[in-house]
Amino acid sequence: MTLKSKPIISLVKYPILTEKTIQLLQSNQYSFAVDKNATKISIKAAIEELFDVRVVAVNTSLQPLKRRRVGRYMGQKSRHKRAIV
Repeated sequence: MTLKSKPIISLVKYPILTEKTIQLLQSNQYSFAVDKNATKISIKAAIEELFDVRVVAVNTSLQPLKRRRVGRYMGQKSRHKRAIV
């Protein structure tokens, strides 16, 4: 299964480890940074194939765009999509 000719393994980038996500581990919920264009269905299929588990639900959120200044230039911090599985 691919998303616009990307392999399924490239949908999941890395796990997100913060205080909140570590608390979610106690209730068997795991957080991953995923591709920005990934859908819930493709995220579910990728997690089930990579980790050989059954996914009950997928919640996603797109982080807000943050502005940063470098000298006199204004830039934007890159966004990522978070999936809680």
